[in-house]
Parts: sequence; structure tokens; C-alpha cells
Amino acid sequence: MKATLEDIVSLAKRRGFIYQGSEIYGGLAGTWDYGPLGTALKRNIVNLWWKTFVEDRDDMYGIDTAILMHPRVWQASGHVATFNDPLIEDVKTKKRYRLDHLLEDNGVNPEGMNLEQMVAAVKEHSLKSPDGNELGTAGQFNLMFRTHIGPVEDENSAVYLRPETAQGMFVNFRNIMDSFYPDLPFGIAQHGRNFRNEISPRDFVFRSRELEIMELEYFIRPDHWEVEFEKLLEEQRDWYTNKLGLAKEHIHEHEIAEADRAHYSKRTVDFEYDYPIGQKEIGGFAYRTDFDLMNHQTTSGKSMEYIVKGSNERFVPHVLEPTFGIDRHVLAVLCEAYTVDEVEGNERVVLKLPAHLAPIKIAVSPLLKNKPELVAKAQEAYAILKKEFGAVLWDDNGNIGKRYRRQDEIGTPYCVTIDFETLEDNTVTVRNRDTTVQDRVRIDDLSIKLKLA
Repeated sequence: MKATLEDIVSLAKRRGFIYQGSEIYGGLAGTWDYGPLGTALKRNIVNLWWKTFVEDRDDMYGIDTAILMHPRVWQASGHVATFNDPLIEDVKTKKRYRLDHLLEDNGVNPEGMNLEQMVAAVKEHSLKSPDGNELGTAGQFNLMFRTHIGPVEDENSAVYLRPETAQGMFVNFRNIMDSFYPDLPFGIAQHGRNFRNEISPRDFVFRSRELEIMELEYFIRPDHWEVEFEKLLEEQRDWYTNKLGLAKEHIHEHEIAEADRAHYSKRTVDFEYDYPIGQKEIGGFAYRTDFDLMNHQTTSGKSMEYIVKGSNERFVPHVLEPTFGIDRHVLAVLCEAYTVDEVEGNERVVLKLPAHLAPIKIAVSPLLKNKPELVAKAQEAYAILKKEFGAVLWDDNGNIGKRYRRQDEIGTPYCVTIDFETLEDNTVTVRNRDTTVQDRVRIDDLSIKLKLA
């Protein structure tokens, strides 16, 4: 059975993966809080990404830049002028809606349309607002959150919450050059929070106002961009299938037409996943040319040229940018893992998460919690496994069957149960989440058994 979005939202809330932001006050649209298991899952994804694209490479430099940046950064990047979404208003309620979303919801594909064409489509199809009212004025809405620095709120104190992590890497290009003077090609990587004042956040964590992104800016010679593009493209394919564990048939590459590409891009490939809401973007890959570095060089007056070692050759590098949405990664991993099957005639929900991503690796239980000798032996096994694997959970709540079902539902790969046979021969039961097969293993061999499994 393929999971619906409602299935994922229900599981996420029930088992402590993701909660609605500010829920006790009725919630705040477009904001989400990660619970203990969601935080662990997200951290596992981020750590794997960092290891894959930063630590395991010799050409990548990781940084962590400020959320608040000089407002001229966003003028140079084009965000002040172009970071807009189309907006249309309900003439009766004065509510405003994303015009492209409104068209999509009514079966009209807005891809490639400008504002005027979308307005014409509304009239052609006689579309109404979600409340059934006439639609009126349409316009462009800038998505950046605006705030102020200091005690006086005026134009001189205005700043923006960053809408992307990319510019933090571009403005630090000179710093990396001065500190490390790396050979081309090389990259700068970071992950962090970004803020977009979405008109109509929806579809759980897929589209929200506060989001996290993992991103690389890979600096190259202009004439090498096609070769390097293909290399990074293949690495991203490997990331989604072999590292993240998403089925190949659920991942699609969408070559973006020139008319639909961002203003800075000469080529863009979107990676899309088969979410319950449809085939949607999980990450993107853009060839940004020298757009950003040249704009920052012009606006700041600071040189962004790269000087080739041992020569007088100098030029502004071009950039390849793979972008990975963390929240969309979490959602995709949950959707991919969500499974409903049958065990001993009973239906169960199980998250078949890759073991390296699972929030909890092993759950340890005494068969009965009111038997001190079983509890003491279980605590011995728990201490061994906790030291070795870290993400180990003690679970003595309810009977053993309920514990198994609970651990299945949160994606724990293995359950270790200490029973009366343990007291006789020092062996425990190790249950496999996916197969439900149970093996007897000596406590002393647990670490080796679970490493090899």
C-alpha cells in the first residue's frame, strides 16, 4: 500500500517525528517543529551528506554563514528585484493566493507562463477563488522576510532573513581564496536555515516558510563546465539512490527549459521524487555561470578573480550548484520507508528505513519488567550496545508484541529481548524489523552480529 500524505502526517505526529509549529496556540501556518525522532533522522541525513560531499572529498571547504547579511548582497544577487511569486486576490474576502498554485489546483499547467498569461488563463477558464468568489488584482510578491537591525526602524536599518544559503558562500569566496588558495576546481559547502515568505505554504514540510537546505558552490574553469557538470550530476544520482535509499523508479530528472530557468542559470536539472502529492522537486542542480561572483565584484568593488598558480592567468570562475532540500529529503525518506504488511494475520505499519538513517538503531527490552533478574541482564546488554552504537533505546513499556509494533513503526532495525533463557546461557533474542525473523545471539557477540547484519 502506497502511503498517503495523511498517513505520513499522522505517523510523524504520533511517533514524535514532526509536530505542527506553535500547536498549543492553534499552530502557525508554514512552520514545523521536529520531535526527537525527526531530529535524529534529519541529523543522520545531514551528517551523511556532509561526509559524502565534504569530508570524503579533498576539494571541498565547509563553512557556516550568518542568516542576516548586508542588504546589498540581495541587491547584487537579484533577489530584491526578481525573487517573486505571482499573487492574486479574492475580491470579496481580500485573501491572496499563489496564482500558479491556483491554476495547478484547477488542472491548468502554469509552467512557462508569465504573469499576464496566468491572468489570461484565469479568465479563460472562469476560475474562482477557493472560497468560490471572483478573482481580482494580480501582482508579483517578493518572498524575502524583511526585518530591521538596531533600535530605529527605517530604510537604513532594513535587512532580510536569507532566502538561500548560496550567497553566504559567494561572499566568502575571497576569504577561502586568501586562507587556503585552493586549486580549481574546488567547492564551498554549507547547510542551514532559510526563510521564504510563502503565500500559501502547504503539503506538510514540503513547502514551508522556514526551511533547511544543504548546498554546494563548485568553482570551475568556464570551459570545463560541461565535463564537471556531468561528474556532479552522476554523484547526485548516487546520493539519492545508494546513499539516501530512494528507489530509482521514484527519482526523476527534469531538464528545465530555458524559459523556466532561474535568471542566473544556463542549465538546470531538477531531481524530483514521487511524493504522495505527485512528482515534485527534492533537489536541483544549476550551472550559474559567473553571474553571482561578477555581480558581487561589480557591487562591492572587490575582485572575485582567480589567479592560476605560477602564471598571470586570471578570470572569474564559473559555478555549479547542487542544492538539496533537507525537509524534502526527510519527507521522501519517510514516504519511501512507509510500509503496511501483515504479520501473523495482523496488519502492521513499519518504516523500512535504511539502517544508517534510522533514528534508533536498536531497542533493548527485558521480556518482563517486573522481574529484577531480567531487568538487570537487559541493562547489561543495553550498556554494551549503547556504548557501541549510541542510538539505542530502552523499551519496557507494554507487552513484547506491542513493543515490537512500536519499534517497527519508528523504523528501528533490530530489537534485542532478554528472556529467561538468557539467564541460563547468556543468549538473547535479536529480531529483524523487516523480516521479523528472530535469532539467538550471545550477549558477548551482539556488537559483531549487529554490525555484520
